[in-house]
Amino acid sequence: VLPPPLLSSTKPPSCLPLSFVGTFWLLSVIMTAYACPKICHCTDRNGVVVQCTSRNLESIPPNLPKDTVVLLLSSNRIRHIPQEAFTDLHRLRELDLSHNAIESMEVGAFQGISESLRTMDLSNNHLSSLPKDTFAKLHARVRLSHNPWHCECSLQEVLRELRLDPETVNEVSCYTSVQEEYVGQPVIQVLDSGINFCNFHHKTTDVAMFVAMFCWFSMVTAYIIYYIKHNQEDARRHMEYLKSLPSSSHISKDYDTASSVF
Repeated sequence: VLPPPLLSSTKPPSCLPLSFVGTFWLLSVIMTAYACPKICHCTDRNGVVVQCTSRNLESIPPNLPKDTVVLLLSSNRIRHIPQEAFTDLHRLRELDLSHNAIESMEVGAFQGISESLRTMDLSNNHLSSLPKDTFAKLHARVRLSHNPWHCECSLQEVLRELRLDPETVNEVSCYTSVQEEYVGQPVIQVLDSGINFCNFHHKTTDVAMFVAMFCWFSMVTAYIIYYIKHNQEDARRHMEYLKSLPSSSHISKDYDTASSVF
């Protein structure tokens, strides 16, 4: 008689306790939330401070810790800020993007952090203009100094809804302008003097429309003159042709002469 099989006390791997699975899942979520990009340095100060300064970055690092409160990205080579670049960083309070090569930002670039953000530094970049709603619903104090701003209507509308940093507000100057007399002057001082760049925009549009209408009228007038001259030339040729034909009296005389001969 064969002995009964020995019972193993080891459970199959598939029968892991639910508490262990839950703990593993919780740890994975925590590690994902606090994972620091390899190229950056992170510290915990009542939230994560992510230090990515001078790392030759050309874009915003992906998968930033969701608990980030300070994000330092200055002195890199970032050129563009895409839409929803910081959308998961709901606790972000300070954002430093100074000393980059930023030329453009999409509308919605700061979506998700507009309520929590307190300070943002965009100084010393290559910004010359911005879409009207770039900083929509943003409550942060913003530095925009030392950028090659083009002073015109859209920039005026952006600044109207923005809280500029008072310490650097006079360093936001017109690098170029729709009116050359304002080049080199602080934008806020120009606007405070009563200048409205949007009026210049409308005047420029009106002048362009007037020029276009004048060109169209000139083309129509030239065509009419050409048409009249061309018809006059045809009429003159027709008259010369008619004159070259023998008259009816001359034809009748020739007919009578021919009849008498016969």
